[in-house]
Amino acid sequence: MLADESSGEESWWRDAVVYQVYVRSFRDSDGDGVGDLVGARERLEHVAELGADAVWLTPFYPSPMADGGYDVADHCGVDPLFGTLEDFDALVERAHALGLRVLVDVVPNHTSDAHPWFVEALGAARESPERERYLFRDGRGEHGELPPNDWESVFGGPAWSRTADGQWYLHLFDPSQPDLNWRNPQVRADFREVLTFWLDRGVDGFRIDVAHGMIKRPGLPDTGLRQQIGMLGRAELPYFDQDEVHEIYREWRGLLDSYSGDRIGVAEAWAPTSERLARYVRPDELHQAFNFALLEAEFSAERFHAVVDESLRENCRVGATTTWVLGNHDVQRPVTRYGGGDVGLRRACAAALFSFALPGSVYLYQGEELGLPEVLDLPEEALRDPIWERSGHTSRGRDGCRVPIPWEGRHPPFGFGPEGSTESWLPVPEGWSELSVRAQHLRTESVLRLYRSALALRRHHPALGDGAHRWVDAPEAVLILRREPGFVCATNFRDEPVELELPGELLCRSDRVDAAPSWSGALPGETTVWLRQDR
Repeated sequence: MLADESSGEESWWRDAVVYQVYVRSFRDSDGDGVGDLVGARERLEHVAELGADAVWLTPFYPSPMADGGYDVADHCGVDPLFGTLEDFDALVERAHALGLRVLVDVVPNHTSDAHPWFVEALGAARESPERERYLFRDGRGEHGELPPNDWESVFGGPAWSRTADGQWYLHLFDPSQPDLNWRNPQVRADFREVLTFWLDRGVDGFRIDVAHGMIKRPGLPDTGLRQQIGMLGRAELPYFDQDEVHEIYREWRGLLDSYSGDRIGVAEAWAPTSERLARYVRPDELHQAFNFALLEAEFSAERFHAVVDESLRENCRVGATTTWVLGNHDVQRPVTRYGGGDVGLRRACAAALFSFALPGSVYLYQGEELGLPEVLDLPEEALRDPIWERSGHTSRGRDGCRVPIPWEGRHPPFGFGPEGSTESWLPVPEGWSELSVRAQHLRTESVLRLYRSALALRRHHPALGDGAHRWVDAPEAVLILRREPGFVCATNFRDEPVELELPGELLCRSDRVDAAPSWSGALPGETTVWLRQDR
């Protein structure tokens, strides 16, 4: 899938499989209980063997870690917790040797309050150039004691905090994450330097955090709404998805295109409609935008069908590919989201194979290939997500999907650290021994083997990846799609078997790995099958 654009082939990213590494939970090389860049490099073979084309690394920059590293204090360095710049360079070199491209997070909406820019702003006068980097405003009320508007933080509570001199600053996330002012030309120039720094070190692209958030509506008007976070991606908000944000990405696209090797930008963007989301991937803007619609859809034929049709239609209008996402470090794991236990696992595997068969690119979050469930019973004293505190201990936050993945062994943390290490920044459940990479590799039937088999087929089958599809008439609660040449994917969303008149050779099925070459036409409940058909 590493296409040479000069040959007229489509670019690599249009149908790539991208594997997300949540660095602090992937592999710990030094025994301190926190994953790091050396550990990630040591386990890149797992990603390559899985069948991925690229790896996306979550933030590893210097940070107070108030929000897992998304509170960046230096955009051009490596936090000692994760290693050194030399460790990063070695990771990139190893990834490229394995045929993996490397994407890194860039966090442009906000910085840490420990960033030198914000420290300077707090020490500067009102309306100074230092404060113009951020969004400082006078408060409302007789003495400015009220926030400037009614905006709410994504993490809960007001989106404003007051400084010692009485002004307020905006933070759409944690108070330790002040929002930057992207109407300030200096901010734009500074981030161009940040992108250049990492491109020069060989990264193949950027995942852009909160890509929809950098521009706020002039005047910062009230929303008049409560519980605003529940409307993210569903309603217009004056601090998200403003039209002027696209000017930024046109500039960034020019920078990316100035480098060889198809460097890409991927937007983590929430928009109220598929049409508005597609604007981020117009030909002169970013290459991809995360499509969260399938992730948010309930496990039903009706919803999956609607999401696929709408997503492909809007992206096709701008000549863009579509991404398919079922999980990441911010949402409940698919196995649990689809019901938990054996039912949730069956549905998660069926949904995965369904998504692998669709036109476009696939993003996998570490642990999906192991069928890991959400950890719902983490001790309260172990919780680290700022949502836990900001919600007044009413929401446990996102830690349940961030538990370190198990590699091998009989006891926690199952090879997460070096031999003999028992530390892990979040506790790993005792029962995960049989879910480990090693245990699943040794079994003839496992989720890991299913993913490896399916992704190998996806890589080599001429019908899969980017391209077209068409729906085939199917019974109620069943979806059948055909891709040329000669490929059919059928998913049964019922909990009972259904008989289908579908001739062909069975290539893969989500409920087992050793698919027999014969196909009886009986599709088990909550199962996806892939067939090869000859005209």
